[in-house]
Amino acid sequence: MRTALKFALACGLLALSAAGAQAKEVTLNAAHFTPAQNSYAQSFLKFVDEVNKAGKGVVQIKVRGGPEVIPPLQLGLAQKNGLIDVIDNPAGQYLELVPEGEAFSASTKSPEEIRKNGGWDLMQTIFAKKANAHLLAHVDSGTGFNIFTVDEPKRSADGGIEWSTLKIRSSPLYRQFFESLGMTVIVMPPGEVYTALERGVINANAYPVFGYKSFGWDKFTKWRVEPTFFQTDVLISMNKDKWDSLSPEAQKILTDVGRKYEEESRKAIQAENARQAKVMEDEGQKIFELKGKGREEFLAKAAKASWDRMEKRDPTYVPQLRKFFQN
Repeated sequence: MRTALKFALACGLLALSAAGAQAKEVTLNAAHFTPAQNSYAQSFLKFVDEVNKAGKGVVQIKVRGGPEVIPPLQLGLAQKNGLIDVIDNPAGQYLELVPEGEAFSASTKSPEEIRKNGGWDLMQTIFAKKANAHLLAHVDSGTGFNIFTVDEPKRSADGGIEWSTLKIRSSPLYRQFFESLGMTVIVMPPGEVYTALERGVINANAYPVFGYKSFGWDKFTKWRVEPTFFQTDVLISMNKDKWDSLSPEAQKILTDVGRKYEEESRKAIQAENARQAKVMEDEGQKIFELKGKGREEFLAKAAKASWDRMEKRDPTYVPQLRKFFQN
């Protein structure tokens, strides 16, 4: 009888111990800004896999979906309000919350340099204050954005393009830049671009090479303008309140994996970007290279547009951000 009692008690203690250990594991809900088949979503899913391997028994990420769950332009606000814990989303998609996020795309430095020089810490402060967000990583960096056109662009006398002939789909990130060049700009989410191209609502689009073909847009846009402008600005971030509630062990896992994947994804995207560009070229996409003064003006206006807009919206941190993010 006494032996049976001891056995039952031991089993009970083991069950309580197991339940306690299980209760420590926290599950974070996540969403990404592109459809699951897109290269950016696939990259984010790799990050999630790495977190889930390293965080077994401590912290896990459950991906709820992409634009079908939360529209990209609403991801920042959803995270700020605690409706979603983790988001994979470009800083340019929520400039209304954090205009300073534009420094990521305007940057001429790598994420590693920005972590070392203090820029990352400053951004942590800004995002916490304005978006109730904690940054985990600047992923898929190291490439830029291209302009893609349906027809061969009309070259201007200075070696650029007759920009007024383009009706271009834009994100909020580069709207001001395109307007400064004289294009007709239409802001719309990626999910609406295919139909807009098909119906002739737009005759140009802007996006990185990485992930472009997965939307099917290359069916319509047979020209790619070079050089690229800006730098890709995809951030993985967390709701700050949720971050603060995590154990130090969980925070360390997320921080370590984030920093490691930041560098891994940078190397991977550069190789994959070149591969995807070649695929589209092999299928008939042609390159239109800006030349001379037209090229110089294009790059100069791109660099100027972001900083001008940040100055106009909130100049508080701009001098510091210039120091950290620009050469």
